[in-house]
Amino acid sequence: VQLAESGGGLVQAGGSPRLSCAASGFIFDDYAIAWFRQAPGKEREGISCIRSTDGETYYAPSMKGRFTISRDNAKNMVFLQVNSLEPEDTAVYYCAASGTTSFHTDYFRQNYYNYWGQGTQVTVSS
Repeated sequence: VQLAESGGGLVQAGGSPRLSCAASGFIFDDYAIAWFRQAPGKEREGISCIRSTDGETYYAPSMKGRFTISRDNAKNMVFLQVNSLEPEDTAVYYCAASGTTSFHTDYFRQNYYNYWGQGTQVTVSS
């Protein structure tokens, strides 16, 4: 099982990178995929989740508006479009896969997620 994030790096404030998550080793169509991030000195927090069955998306309240999640089941990939980056967005961004079918609206409960990637560092310069 592997989840591999890419697309991070040093980005100027205001930039809009697209992060990618490539999955392998499990039945991708059966898993919800989420993006999390962890800023220096802070706990890991959820950004967005996309379900497997119908592609419905969910966003953490503080993340609505600047992040867009999407998935391509044919390519076993999930994407996170990030717009108008701010220095406060500097963090390691992770994708994670969950086989849970009943989130009970708690889409960012981390122990629901079976598999995690190693993360991609996004550093925003002002």
